[in-house]
Amino acid sequence: MPSIAENIARLEKGLKQETKLVAVTKTKPVEALMEAYQAGSKRFGENKVQEMVSKFEALPKDIDWHMIGHLQTNKVKYIAPFVTLIHSVDSFKLLKEINKEAAKSERIIECLLQIFIASEETKFGLSEEEAAEILNSPDLAALTHIKVIGLMGMASNTEDTNIIRTEFRGLKALFESFKKLENDRIEMRELSMGMSGDYEIAMEEGSTLIRVGSAIFGSR
Repeated sequence: MPSIAENIARLEKGLKQETKLVAVTKTKPVEALMEAYQAGSKRFGENKVQEMVSKFEALPKDIDWHMIGHLQTNKVKYIAPFVTLIHSVDSFKLLKEINKEAAKSERIIECLLQIFIASEETKFGLSEEEAAEILNSPDLAALTHIKVIGLMGMASNTEDTNIIRTEFRGLKALFESFKKLENDRIEMRELSMGMSGDYEIAMEEGSTLIRVGSAIFGSR
């Protein structure tokens, strides 16, 4: 079994120049995260607020924490003081809450809009129309403590690579189309797509952030 450090080295070696690795650390013990950290990985993705907070408190403070799971408005306040990037914004209401809590910490929190691209009904996310509505909203200008810096999507859980590629390609096209909307609150520079099973396709289709767990830490 390759070590966590060996897995990270292998992944980093295969990254395209524009792609960054987010180590998905959910359910993993602090010791495993420390091993990843010592191997040079300082970008960690969590999908539960409570887990992120306890790990933030236990680990070195130069780690970038990425919220990659569904985020409830009432939980934003716990991560607002330190979170680096929220991948999973799926409503204007949530953006407003992030802005409110970021203001209390005198921070600007960077966010991605999560787009629903998969064929399964279980995944969260905005439709293309809903995302466009948020980005075109005159109310966005008032949210001076957030910045929308890109999009996130999760492809269908399927063996059919053509379906996965088509979904990623569509998200990349949407990302490119939103660049014309850039202003003080919008700067389309990050495209978060690809996980352990499909990150290679995601990179080929233009991902700038891949979210990889089991290919680093082993299966749960």
